[in-house]
Amino acid sequence: MITLAVETGEDWWEVEALYDLCFAPGREALSSYRLRDGVDPVAGLSLVARDADGILAGAIRYWPVKIGAVQSLLLGPVAVHPTHQGEGLGRSLIEDSLQRAAPLGWQRVMLVGDASYYQRFGFEKLEGVVMPPPTNPDRVLGRVLAEGAWDGVVGDVESVG
Repeated sequence: MITLAVETGEDWWEVEALYDLCFAPGREALSSYRLRDGVDPVAGLSLVARDADGILAGAIRYWPVKIGAVQSLLLGPVAVHPTHQGEGLGRSLIEDSLQRAAPLGWQRVMLVGDASYYQRFGFEKLEGVVMPPPTNPDRVLGRVLAEGAWDGVVGDVESVG
């Protein structure tokens, strides 16, 4: 049995260790990490998944960013421990966290990722939204949480920190 809970300060290093395990060395050199430097994850949306023994099985984080004067969520990273991959845990983390976002006042969410995977969650390629280089523009994806929330939003993605 897996339970989802909001990430707390006590979870931080355990989540970081999971990300180190699941992602290539140098993950923090990616452009999306520059947007996270010195910025706290969004409270209430960053989640951890634990098994019946309390062992971390997965995690997802969100960060505030802006495109011009417009605020957005930046989803990522999301990771599932190799021993729990294929169980639908990534889907649960993404869907549960996205359901929490709109009631907290968020209207849009973006990420850098594989469109063929994230389409199932309603993400589409964003035209005119530019992540810091080097980022493949085909991997810059967005999803609305409120109707029309991405309409007319273009420009460089910047940190709010």
